[in-house]
Amino acid sequence: MSSEIVVNAEPFQTRVALIENGVAIELYIERETEKSIVGNIYKGRVTKVLPGMQAAFVDIGLDKAGFLYVSDVDTIESIENYRKLAAEEIEDDEEEDLDFESNGDEEGRGALSRPRASRRPRRGEKAQTIQDLLKENQEVIVQVSKEPLGTKGSRLTSYVTLPGRYVVYMPTINQIGISRRIEDDTERRRLRKLVRKNRQPGAGYIVRTASEGMPAEDIEANVGFLHALWEDVLLKNERAGAPSLLHYNLNLIQRTVRDLFNSSVDRMVIDDEEEYARCRSFLESYYPHLLPRLQHYAEEEPIFDHYGIELEIERALGQRVWLRSGGYIVIDQTEALTTIDVNTGRFVGKRNPEETILQTNLEAVREIVTQLRLRNLGGIIIVDFIDMEREESKEKVYNAFKEELRKDRSRTNILKISDLGLVEMTRKRVRDSLQRTLCAPCPYCEGRGRVKSPASVGYEALREVSRARHAHRKSRKFLLNVHPDVGSRLLEDERRHVEEVEKRLGVQLVIKPDPELHMEGFEVIPV
Repeated sequence: MSSEIVVNAEPFQTRVALIENGVAIELYIERETEKSIVGNIYKGRVTKVLPGMQAAFVDIGLDKAGFLYVSDVDTIESIENYRKLAAEEIEDDEEEDLDFESNGDEEGRGALSRPRASRRPRRGEKAQTIQDLLKENQEVIVQVSKEPLGTKGSRLTSYVTLPGRYVVYMPTINQIGISRRIEDDTERRRLRKLVRKNRQPGAGYIVRTASEGMPAEDIEANVGFLHALWEDVLLKNERAGAPSLLHYNLNLIQRTVRDLFNSSVDRMVIDDEEEYARCRSFLESYYPHLLPRLQHYAEEEPIFDHYGIELEIERALGQRVWLRSGGYIVIDQTEALTTIDVNTGRFVGKRNPEETILQTNLEAVREIVTQLRLRNLGGIIIVDFIDMEREESKEKVYNAFKEELRKDRSRTNILKISDLGLVEMTRKRVRDSLQRTLCAPCPYCEGRGRVKSPASVGYEALREVSRARHAHRKSRKFLLNVHPDVGSRLLEDERRHVEEVEKRLGVQLVIKPDPELHMEGFEVIPV
């Protein structure tokens, strides 16, 4: 499978597309005014503790306070304990070695969420509550694990993680994890021994897939860099007041190099000469073996047009996506969930209905997973496949869906096809969807996707005339300002009803079309 990374760097925004077999399947956008804060480390101040929700609000200096759940609070997390912990020796029997599940997290993003083996209450020990761990006005070091979404503030964690190329460093968690994608037992033992040799007392590490087969000196250099980075965070913490930023995460291109640019990627192409030079310098410092795969795009045609990515983006913003066979899928995003409906469309097949339906569903599976990744759809997702009668067909579609989702770096959970032909699944939401990033709610319909019909607005206006007549009993003439479409409806199709209102109320109505009015707007003015 061929893959490329295409970077469009502009002064106002940077766009990165991951292309597999000539098709854009992941898109990342970072605007100069809206840079991602996931991974940033802050010195915050607790503003409110909510026992009923077992959470706390933490002021980190942004417009909205961050949200810190009790499960994301390290029980040894207070600021004064950081250096004390680093100086303590931990008994060997307290260390916990783990296999790290290969669901994409260890590639740098999900590692920011709470580690799977964080401290749990021992037998007979009572679980600590949020009020036991945090008090109002307390200062804490926290890291952003999820961007603000809609009206919600940032999701925070006090389990700080610093992702590197080969290792993810967890300063306050005493465990070692090895990516399950590294299957060779000898290599796993080598890497575990290497990390133990270079570890800080009380600290934890996740050995990433990229470390497989790498020389010991490269991994040791990466570990040493992360140790120095954490020391810098602690030093800034001692000098700074709360709230303040202690560590800013890498920019989009640097994160792309760290998380996506590896031996499986054929090349990375950048269209901006300055960004190309910066990326080349970054590679020379950390990943020199990837330098031959970095290229500068110098053609006049915009790079996203050249690779067909702009068309893929426009396609991903539409509701309907056509399949090659003539079938199509319809994607609807709501506040609570995303629904995907599969239809045969123009595809009629060549054999029998069951084969036609099966072929359409299998083709839809590939397109659905592509759209999930490209649109970055998360949360609850319901897929309505075309009904299949044979259990064998259902099993084929389900297995094909699971296999395609293995390519997805975001964590997913999928249930079997129900009797109604529905597949329920969840996909981890890390950042806003492509639609939320590139689009805004329609100012005309206010995001509803519908406006009232001219007839409905016309009837509402006539009812308002009745109310106005009772409020202004001396008035015998009323001016009715309406949108031109509503005016045409009242003056033509609904003329008889207008005359009946005039006769019943004993008034004269003057209907005046006003193109400046909203379709649903109108004014009733006594004359």
